[in-house]
Amino acid sequence: MKRIFKLGGVSCQVCVSKIERKLLKLEGVRDAVVNLSTEKLTLDFDENRLEIKKIIEVVEKLGYNIEELKEYKTSILTLSGVSCQVCVGKIEKKVSKLEGVEEIGVNLATSKAKIKYDINKIRLNEIIENIEKLGYSVIEQEKETMLNIDEKVLELKKEFFNFKIAIFFSAIIFYISMGSMMGFPIPSIISPTINPKNYSLIQLILTIPVLIIGRKFYKIGIKQIIARTPNMDSLIAIGTGSAILYSTYALIKVWKGDLHYVHSLYFESGVVILALIMLGKYLENISKGKTSEAITKLMELKSKKAILEKNGEYIEIDIEEILLGDRLLVKPGESIPVDGVVISGESNVDESMLTGESIPVLKVVGSSVYGASMNKNGSILIEATAIGKDTVISKIIKLVEDAQGSKAPIARLADIVSGYFVPVVMVVAVISSISWYFITKNNIIGISTSPSIFSLTIFISVLVIACPCSLGLATPTAIMVGTGRGAELGILIKSGEALEKTNKIDTVIFDKTGTLTEGKPIVTDILVRDNNYDEKKILGIVASLEQHSEHPLGYAVVLEAKNRDIMIPQSESFNSITGKGIVGKIQGQNVCIGNIKLLESFGIKLEDRDTDIFAKEGKTPIYLGINSKYIGAILVADTVKKEAKETIEKLKNLGYKVGMITGDNRYTAKAIADKLGIDIVFSEVTPEDKYLKVKELQNSGNKVIMVGDGINDSPALVQADVGIAIGGGTDIAMESADIVLMKKNISDVVVTLGLSKQVMKTIKQNLFWAFIYNIIGIPVAAGVLYPLTGHLLNPMIAGGTMALSSISVISNALRLKKYNFDWRR
Repeated sequence: MKRIFKLGGVSCQVCVSKIERKLLKLEGVRDAVVNLSTEKLTLDFDENRLEIKKIIEVVEKLGYNIEELKEYKTSILTLSGVSCQVCVGKIEKKVSKLEGVEEIGVNLATSKAKIKYDINKIRLNEIIENIEKLGYSVIEQEKETMLNIDEKVLELKKEFFNFKIAIFFSAIIFYISMGSMMGFPIPSIISPTINPKNYSLIQLILTIPVLIIGRKFYKIGIKQIIARTPNMDSLIAIGTGSAILYSTYALIKVWKGDLHYVHSLYFESGVVILALIMLGKYLENISKGKTSEAITKLMELKSKKAILEKNGEYIEIDIEEILLGDRLLVKPGESIPVDGVVISGESNVDESMLTGESIPVLKVVGSSVYGASMNKNGSILIEATAIGKDTVISKIIKLVEDAQGSKAPIARLADIVSGYFVPVVMVVAVISSISWYFITKNNIIGISTSPSIFSLTIFISVLVIACPCSLGLATPTAIMVGTGRGAELGILIKSGEALEKTNKIDTVIFDKTGTLTEGKPIVTDILVRDNNYDEKKILGIVASLEQHSEHPLGYAVVLEAKNRDIMIPQSESFNSITGKGIVGKIQGQNVCIGNIKLLESFGIKLEDRDTDIFAKEGKTPIYLGINSKYIGAILVADTVKKEAKETIEKLKNLGYKVGMITGDNRYTAKAIADKLGIDIVFSEVTPEDKYLKVKELQNSGNKVIMVGDGINDSPALVQADVGIAIGGGTDIAMESADIVLMKKNISDVVVTLGLSKQVMKTIKQNLFWAFIYNIIGIPVAAGVLYPLTGHLLNPMIAGGTMALSSISVISNALRLKKYNFDWRR
């Protein structure tokens, strides 16, 4: 089973790697993926071998907070009949015992019940039923709110408020400590020269509020050091903590009369670094929120209310209360609440949120409609066919969330590096600071600064400039934005691995029927070989027998006859001969329609020009014989999709090898392939053997995408390096495909390839800059340039740079949101 958990205290890629490694060692765990951007853990495990309690225990021992993510909802009900505290206790006791109810509180004064419950385990109407069984009734149900959205907003507000307090006190300390050096006036009561004791004490006093606000860095960081698994918070805690502890030591020395220590105070560096990192984290969290905007937008499309038709009356209800089979009225301009089928009325419906296609679709009685699509200009009555998690929009959201929580193989590089990153940085900080201490103390290169101050500056700078976060965010942010952008374009990518594999593809194989072609044969020609008949007569006679058949070719003939308003004569007898055709009697005449073998079995000889040429043109002939005489033929062909040729040309121009796989005979297959410019053709292949052809290409060294309709092509889609299903709303849950194209437009194959390349390019850019930043930043902070420049990296600048490094990585990923994937370019 798969469960999702919300984590706390996961601040960098080191944390991610640590949690994943530990969990993967547990018996029964199949996969563990931590998304640094969302701080969510997706765990696939055997519930018979491992309890959730054990999972929580392991993660908490590592020093992180963890809770199972549940979809909680809060509802407020106004009750009738609640007259005393006994009523309150009775209701609370009964409802709190229901599975899925997290908490309930009944207010006697207002007769209102506030209930928090897990919508996956219990519905509100079940809770109401239990209350009513106790003899009370529900008068009113107030608006419900999703708590997790509110919590995120409140958390961001809290972070920004904390930053404002931190920067306020930091700015005062900075002014006090640096003002005199910069020529700004300092009150004599706190002047370093006139009142050094006050000068040092006021800085300590102003530092305390910043330390209280930033205590989580120390709480988590020191906890991780004790657990011998240091992370980014550990670097911040040691760096800023060292500065503040040393400054406190200097303050004590000042108060003991050693006044030259007044120049050894480092309070301003510690608090300014903390404030800058708080700002960086706040901006980073805002940016993280933007990476998942696609999910937020999709969730916002969901209706909150619906109009239920019951016994001729219309009642407004919450969407969660809709049951299968409910009849719902959807007015013009309203969002369709759930998936359903139109049972009355007609209207144009905008389904762009599902398919990316902006042109509204006409819906009439019998048409399927999907939740969150927009009803444009007519009232329709629909019957609910899918609700809750089973609706198309919910499945899309789930697919995109799963994809955003997944890891691409390229992320393993960051995982490996992060495992060694923090310990190495700590070693570098210690070695470099000790080395510079002895260099300055022994005046090896003529440094006049205090050895302890100089080495402390080096130590702090190295610790606070190092940033494993940028490494950890490089991949997941790009995947989140990329998959979100794909969803907006009607391209559902199920995993980061699929995105990365798509980037490595060199061969694209299409199924023919329903993918390159419409999958709906049409009549292309009618051949008349007897002067006593014309096209209308031939079409009518063939349609008379074919209307009893369920063969798609027969359906095409009947449809053509109806479109031409041809009178179809009544057949007197009908007999289907498997693999050959149909025989029957119409108006006293013996009629046979089918292939050459059928007509020849009745002694009917065809004209030579009609025997084999049609197959080479990609057309299937239905021959007609009446009373042992050849009358003519109707040619039926599956039409090529209008965008197919242009798509294949574009793929070939981009350097991809393009192939087609079909069960059709080799002549028909070659005709279609020649028309489209396809070089690789596999014909007369059964659905069961399609995957063998894909495997054959892979064995030859090709990286293959298989594009099919997701039904007959399932084995081939699974066998391919990447399976792409051409599907609409009802095909959304196709498990066999890695990617689903919602528009049923094969030109989106090119868009998908372009999207994959752009995402991978962004990931590589992010990883490059994250590595370069640390490779250059850490040595500079360690003082390697000091002998050449005479300057050290100020710890405050190092802290600000560290905070900005993560923001730059996320900002680069966010550029994918505006990328225009024009497949025709």
